[in-house]
Amino acid sequence: MEKSIEDKLDEILSIVKKLEKCIPNDITKEKAIPAGSSFSRKMSVKEFLLQCNPKGDVQKTLAIGYFLEVHEGMASFNKTNIERSFQAIKERPPININDKINMSIRKGHIHEGSEKKDGKTTWSLTPSGEEFVKNHFQKVAKLKN
Repeated sequence: MEKSIEDKLDEILSIVKKLEKCIPNDITKEKAIPAGSSFSRKMSVKEFLLQCNPKGDVQKTLAIGYFLEVHEGMASFNKTNIERSFQAIKERPPININDKINMSIRKGHIHEGSEKKDGKTTWSLTPSGEEFVKNHFQKVAKLKN
């Protein structure tokens, strides 16, 4: 004799209940992201560099500094932070990171911080340095009043 639809549904529900017992609670209690929410994933340093497309080590070092401040929330960064970011993107850091930073300092894109981090000099971007990175390394014409 063939099973009724109700019997088949009861059997399926029984199987689902058994499966739910096998799944850890934190997974079954996880809530779906509501439609229309502003959920976004964290951007990686590699993805950021691909978007802004820096040319050469000076621009790449400046872009990494920007990433550390804006996307990682650092108030300032040091040589170790820059080196780790190069490692994260699987690239060899410039031989002399301090030289690349000093070139950006001369252009007014970076300034030296007042405090040391892990005993090392810190830097942060200037407003013009931030604009330079935001504009994909194109100089921004200053408006005359």
